[in-house]
Amino acid sequence: MNDLVRQHTALDESDLDWLHLLVSEWQLLADLSFADLVLWLPTEDGTRYVSVAQMRPNTGPTSYQNDMVGHLVPRGRRPLLDSAIDEGRIVREGDPEWREEVPVRVEAIPVRRETRVLGVIARNTNLLTVRTPSRLELTYLQSASDLAQMIAAGSFPFPGQQVGMDRAPRVGDGFLRLDAEGTVQYASPNALSAYHRLGLAVDLVGLPLGPTTAQLAPTRGPVDESLVKLASGYAPRETEIDGGDCVIQLRAIPLKPKGERIGSLILLRDVTELRRRERELITKDATIREIHHRVKNNLQTVAALLRLQARRIAPAAEGGAREALEEAVRRVGSIAIVHETLSQNLDERVEFDEITDRVFGMMAELSSGRVAIRRTGRFGILDAETATPLSMVLTEVLQNALEHAYGPGDTGTVEVSASRAEPDRVRGAGRLLVTVEDDGRGLPEGFDLAGASSLGLQIVRTLVEGELGGRFDMLPAPSGGTRAVFDLPLQAGKR
Repeated sequence: MNDLVRQHTALDESDLDWLHLLVSEWQLLADLSFADLVLWLPTEDGTRYVSVAQMRPNTGPTSYQNDMVGHLVPRGRRPLLDSAIDEGRIVREGDPEWREEVPVRVEAIPVRRETRVLGVIARNTNLLTVRTPSRLELTYLQSASDLAQMIAAGSFPFPGQQVGMDRAPRVGDGFLRLDAEGTVQYASPNALSAYHRLGLAVDLVGLPLGPTTAQLAPTRGPVDESLVKLASGYAPRETEIDGGDCVIQLRAIPLKPKGERIGSLILLRDVTELRRRERELITKDATIREIHHRVKNNLQTVAALLRLQARRIAPAAEGGAREALEEAVRRVGSIAIVHETLSQNLDERVEFDEITDRVFGMMAELSSGRVAIRRTGRFGILDAETATPLSMVLTEVLQNALEHAYGPGDTGTVEVSASRAEPDRVRGAGRLLVTVEDDGRGLPEGFDLAGASSLGLQIVRTLVEGELGGRFDMLPAPSGGTRAVFDLPLQAGKR
């Protein structure tokens, strides 16, 4: 919708925000109307209309088998759109249209924001299955008419009350119609069942919904007056009622078709099972964080034991043993950093820039402050399966640079840069490009990465190519030092 609005219309960003707010709410109008909705906007030159959004009803058959978004029609071809735009009123005149042998009644509802009409909602009702309406359908249609008048008057949707269509209760979940005093005029079967699960033993119709709901909600003190007002439909609000064995999500929508509140709609949904699963996930998340915490503690214990063993090696008998143990301490420490970060998160993803900076701190001990290590760019958020081996790769490459690129007393800088490549259009996955460059003495003459016998470089190649599925290379840097380059694939959907 953003692209169509900006390409074809003269609406500004605040108008576009209002249209997004409308589209986030109009599933309600489609379901109450048993009709398809298409949002038409006049083009910048005023000679055509462009359809920028479409919604099909969950409560009845569709009038459009094809997607209408992006269609352009000249002004004059659809007189209802012209009248709604020019006169700023709901237009219902005209005979039904016939589409593929299906009669369709079309109505045009102007979309008003403050004093301006931004566009028109075409409400298309499939008349093929029209029958004698039940009380539920009559209540739906009357409520839809009230909402349509509010849209035409610019009083719906409610500013600052954008609701996600995936989580808000829908008409079919449970529907109540209240009068101006908050008394229930109509209750759908699903709504009545939800209140029965809360403990109501009688019919809802005729009861004041606010006090009734407050009495059913478990309380340890005085009646919750805010819940009474919300359930009475005085303001557009949402809440959840936890009845112990049952959790009901409730949403109030005041009806003000002519400026004065004549009643309200209450949408509700039984979310008991959903909340139970969320509690289970929270428990599992806490368990996973505790596991990461214990793994981190165990790794730190292993590192401490290795460090203690290194100190007990006699200088005359070392033969590189102490250095090998200290390298092992750093490798274990880099893994421990990742697990410590994971223990603080709700999911298996980490902000890798924080891990990188902590690895830098660990490497600073090795350089004794002679060589500066700095980072440019951002690694971003990585999943644990990538973060753990990548932290070891950085540790090995930095350790290799500090030990071999500089001699005793030398100073210099090692720069780690990271950037994200755009996602591949076919695979939908991006790439992480990492460069570690020093300004030291450079690679030895005749260096061949494939034939390198260094344990650290062998570990890096195994992790990058085998575990991460990427590419690794070492080559002379323009400054005369050494540059290590990593090209790593990222899973689709990872930031």
